[in-house]
Amino acid sequence: MTILEQLDWEKGNGLLPAIVQDVETGRVLMLGYMNRQALEHTLNSGEVTFWSRSREALWTKGETSGNKLTLEGVYPDCDNDTLLVVVRPLGPTCHRGTLSCFSETSKGLSRLEFLGELQQLIRKRRAELPEGSYTTRLFHAGVEEIAKKVGEEGVEVALSAFQSPQRSLEESADLIYHLLVLLVARDLTFQDVIAELESRHF
Repeated sequence: MTILEQLDWEKGNGLLPAIVQDVETGRVLMLGYMNRQALEHTLNSGEVTFWSRSREALWTKGETSGNKLTLEGVYPDCDNDTLLVVVRPLGPTCHRGTLSCFSETSKGLSRLEFLGELQQLIRKRRAELPEGSYTTRLFHAGVEEIAKKVGEEGVEVALSAFQSPQRSLEESADLIYHLLVLLVARDLTFQDVIAELESRHF
């Protein structure tokens, strides 16, 4: 049975709520609605398409702005009447120009979502190399120097085990930041690390 066949289209008069989530940060980006045709188009094209209730027509996110949502996966809930649509956003999702329709700033992020946002910021620093940025200095120094910083911070975390809990927090934050810089420098992501952990667990 295909996903189109297993869904309960009748319950919502042919429409299902579609919660859109960023694959990298886990952030909820928007809520849209899909009918069978919209979901079918999404699955076939790889570009997230909704049913506009106001226009009564299909619309592909970003067809005007260019800020499209590239599909990573679609997951029905336990009742088959709601969809979780996992995407890779190509620019801001909200028409206001913000990343998410639910919050205009990063203050609306959960703690784990912030980690994904930080990773994206580090990637942006690598691409743009703005002057005066500590992250820029690290990338200019090269992978060897970044690796040394990761090693130094790792030692500091170990030593902090014999100091105050606050010191452990501070040193752990430094380690995670420098680890993210190293991953970006190696064209890897924190999601790749998680996938490796998952492969070991299962």
